[in-house]
Amino acid sequence: MPFDKISKILVKIFGSRNERLVKAYLVVAQEASRFEEQIKKLDDETLKAKTSQFKAAIKNGARPEDILTEAFAVVREAAKRNVGMRHFDVQLVGGDVLYEGKIAEMATGEGKTLVATLAAYLVHLTGRKVHIVTVNDYLAKRDAEWMGPVYEALGLTVGAIQADMDTAGDERKGQYACDITYGTNNEFGFDYLRDNMKMSLEQMVQGQLEYAIIDEVDSILIDEARTPLIISGPAFDDTSRYKKADQVARKLIGLQSSYASLKKQIDSAERSIAGAQGELADAKKAKDKKRIEKAHKVIEKSQSELETAQAMLEGATEYYEVEYDRKAVHLTHEGVAAAQEIAGVGSFFTGSNMEWPHLLEQSLRAHVTFEREKEYVVIDGKVVIVDEFTGRLMHGRQWSDGLHQAVEAKEGVTVKEESQTLATITLQNFFKLYEQLAGMTGTAATEAEEFMNIYKLDVIIIPTNEPCIRDDLEDIIYKSMREKFNAIAEEINDISASGRPILVGTISIEKSEALSESLTKKFGLEHEVLNAKQHAREAVIIAKAGEQHKGRDGQMYGNVTIATNMAGRGTDIKLGKGVAEIGGLHVLGTERHESRRIDNQLRGRTGRQGDAGSSQFFLSFDDDLMRVFAPDWTVKALDRKSTRLNSSHIPLSRMPSSA
Repeated sequence: MPFDKISKILVKIFGSRNERLVKAYLVVAQEASRFEEQIKKLDDETLKAKTSQFKAAIKNGARPEDILTEAFAVVREAAKRNVGMRHFDVQLVGGDVLYEGKIAEMATGEGKTLVATLAAYLVHLTGRKVHIVTVNDYLAKRDAEWMGPVYEALGLTVGAIQADMDTAGDERKGQYACDITYGTNNEFGFDYLRDNMKMSLEQMVQGQLEYAIIDEVDSILIDEARTPLIISGPAFDDTSRYKKADQVARKLIGLQSSYASLKKQIDSAERSIAGAQGELADAKKAKDKKRIEKAHKVIEKSQSELETAQAMLEGATEYYEVEYDRKAVHLTHEGVAAAQEIAGVGSFFTGSNMEWPHLLEQSLRAHVTFEREKEYVVIDGKVVIVDEFTGRLMHGRQWSDGLHQAVEAKEGVTVKEESQTLATITLQNFFKLYEQLAGMTGTAATEAEEFMNIYKLDVIIIPTNEPCIRDDLEDIIYKSMREKFNAIAEEINDISASGRPILVGTISIEKSEALSESLTKKFGLEHEVLNAKQHAREAVIIAKAGEQHKGRDGQMYGNVTIATNMAGRGTDIKLGKGVAEIGGLHVLGTERHESRRIDNQLRGRTGRQGDAGSSQFFLSFDDDLMRVFAPDWTVKALDRKSTRLNSSHIPLSRMPSSA
């Protein structure tokens, strides 16, 4: 019998490792319930005094694990009294997992913010400072204020680091002096760098890095892990060279246009052949002579176009090669020769000219692989990076190695000097400095191996408090971007008209605004757009995303929210009155993300706490991701699903593994 079959049988008999661990954690959680009646009778002062009693017990030799269940019961009661929330048993499991220095994977809406209070309290009893890491300033402040009454009722102090605080002042130092300190990954990291540049211990603000709970841990420790935090100073650079390189790059792009056009024709012909082959296979099964004849004609015509374009391509010059999946551009030998002639500086491989190839490749990257309103926006004459995972603006951050200056030259804004690095550390290396780490997220299992290999962090998948009944519908693929977006607009209008709210996930600001314009022009449909430009209104927009509104015709419509990258938003979408009865919130993804986990995070915005909900992704063969990954499997997909191709779209149950 094959090993994988034996493994499945053993799992069925004995349960998976995760199931066995969760069962053990649940036993501990249920033991905490034994203290509930007893603790409920304590007045507020006696409840607060429990903290001193626990600390004394640990000082006298008790292990924290010995008082864990009673301590959790105390926190549960404090939360119930002070913020009107009672921890579920699965949340106690989450608290236990975090205390042990592991990652708790908990679905969206399961209350991770409240879970952190359990582990933070128990760690505090052991005499360690606790840092709770969030993805933005708003959440750091919100969570500190929201959970503050729970900690304060038990005698703990709570602080929050904010970006606008004086980096060396008493206020920031005071926040770190608290028992529990909330802040963003960037603020904690930059404070570490700044402290290491100070001349005396008295000037430092942060203190020891003892224990951290990282919210959206996959986003911070995986997606942004290699992001360098850099404190820099001016390098007194000659910024005119970026503008010169930009001018040469534009001329190279013009020279490459005929080659690029032929490549596009070849790609189009290959897709047409693939589609026709799928149609031919389906027509043969149906024994439909007209369809067979039509498919043969399409194949012959496209084959002829393909051969013509390929023959012409052999005579065309390629000046640079593009790797779209890596956002890389490389000059060819012909490209270097042409660029030398355009620049008029002689050979690129002598003296001060040796920086030209690098400058040009960065300029070409800026033009060919970096899109405005997707990778960056221009605000008040400045290029501001958009975080690819959260869709948020990253003020004060810039790409390194001259890329930022290349984008500035492309956009015609003031080119800033390149800076020299004074201090730097990656987020990965910074968080490895903590004595103990723990993390929370809705999606970590897909990166479990990486968490273990890099950080020695185990991932525990915690069951939902209520069963998830979300209906994850099969993906639908359209032949073209235009057909897909027309279908999306129709779908949004239909679902909203049925009374169901709909959350639409896009991968760029440009596409979110184009879809918004389409909904307004085509249907006059009321909707909200959440992207980097509406960052300040984020919580308000998300809070209403699961509700309904009354239209001009008096009918109840589901709210429509278009959002760029919903990863790590940190605000739950609660359903309005009656919405659950008609199907709940529907999530529509307009494109697949390179990371399957980001797609899962979008899906996870619906179906919280046992609510009804559904999700579906709409794709087209023109999507960036499909262009990168489709060639190896397009023909098979079309052939396998060709019965649906007549209506110009096909469902797809599996994306390529590389996506």
